[in-house]
Amino acid sequence: MSYATGRRVVVTGLGAVTPLGVGVGELWQGLLEGRCGIRELAGAEFAELPVRVAGTVPVDPADLLPRPRARRMNRAARFAVLAAREAWRDGGFDPGGTAASGLDPERVGVSAGAILGDASVLVAGDRQLRDRGPRGVSPLTTPMCVPSQAASQISLDLGITGEARTVTSACASGTEAIGQAVDRIRYGRVDVAVAGGAEAVVTPAIMASFAAMRALSRHGLDGGAGSPSRPFATDRDGFVNGEGAGFLLLEAEEHARARGVRIYCEAAGWGLSADAHHMAAPDPSGSGVALALRRALVDAAASASDVVHVNAHATATVDGDLAEANALAVVLAGRRVPVTALKGHLGHLQGAAGAVEALATALTLHHGVIPPTIGCADQDDAITLDLVTASPRPLPSDGDLALTNSFGFGGHNAVLALRRAA
Repeated sequence: MSYATGRRVVVTGLGAVTPLGVGVGELWQGLLEGRCGIRELAGAEFAELPVRVAGTVPVDPADLLPRPRARRMNRAARFAVLAAREAWRDGGFDPGGTAASGLDPERVGVSAGAILGDASVLVAGDRQLRDRGPRGVSPLTTPMCVPSQAASQISLDLGITGEARTVTSACASGTEAIGQAVDRIRYGRVDVAVAGGAEAVVTPAIMASFAAMRALSRHGLDGGAGSPSRPFATDRDGFVNGEGAGFLLLEAEEHARARGVRIYCEAAGWGLSADAHHMAAPDPSGSGVALALRRALVDAAASASDVVHVNAHATATVDGDLAEANALAVVLAGRRVPVTALKGHLGHLQGAAGAVEALATALTLHHGVIPPTIGCADQDDAITLDLVTASPRPLPSDGDLALTNSFGFGGHNAVLALRRAA
């Protein structure tokens, strides 16, 4: 039986700022072409680090926003506002926001995932304090360093007053933020929501910390395989840090049908679980992952036989990829479901990763095409998944459900189930 008893929720708009460029078009074309958005970190502050590659956005988001607005936003919030604006317009609403779109602003919400948001703000504030004393610290430091800045700036930008929620659950944050928004619409709290995630943590201290944990890949850009991030590959050795934002416009189905807008897919269900195993390492049994997968299926009133595609979390860590693959094999009961993993293209966008990958999954259902995994030149023999590599593959027609997975430090597991639009 399903836990979902409320309204049906659909996806009507998409927006993204990623290492493949600004906009959903750049993201989708880059994924289909197998392009890699991971780059060398050239700044002097990165020169002494043992790992100097990351998935960085190729343009400065501040250049795409009015200067007075941009200077009051941290980098992650700038990504978020640009992506949310794109999703809003893509869904057929007026760029002027809720009032210009004829919406009741109290019936619209924001749900944003972030781990830190922008880690550089506190670093800059500390430097100002040491260099110039207390009076040298910007009064914008505090409002710009909170993880909720992305949600609040989207709310300000689009005139949304229903709610502006922030979800922080490590690398599952973006996926959980979408799931929370689905429930808010299902049960009538709001009719429309802008939901996703944003992150900007490619900073020297964060990079050094991840390297000290031995969590980052040591593969370089010239090491072959198409990417230093190598999901499910025999030679995978860690993730590649990244930044960006992705947002989905979610609506109650009857609300979208009344407007006559395009529907990408249905946001059919979602599932959460916790490993309760380790502060950083995944449970090698994959039992927590399997629980989240099963809960997403139940919430979507679906079964494993309905699944035609999985967008894997697959950070290219040795243990994490294996645990996810084992959980999928168990839950899907050995069915050969085509799987793709996108971190070879993008790096790991942290709190934004699940949102961008959910967006790509929505496009996969809408266009009927699965983007390839890059970075996996030689699939690990212990991983028996049907991994899509080399080139895009048509989406199978024998089911209607796609799963997109996100798992984070501390054992946070979140899975979103999307259904092909009728």
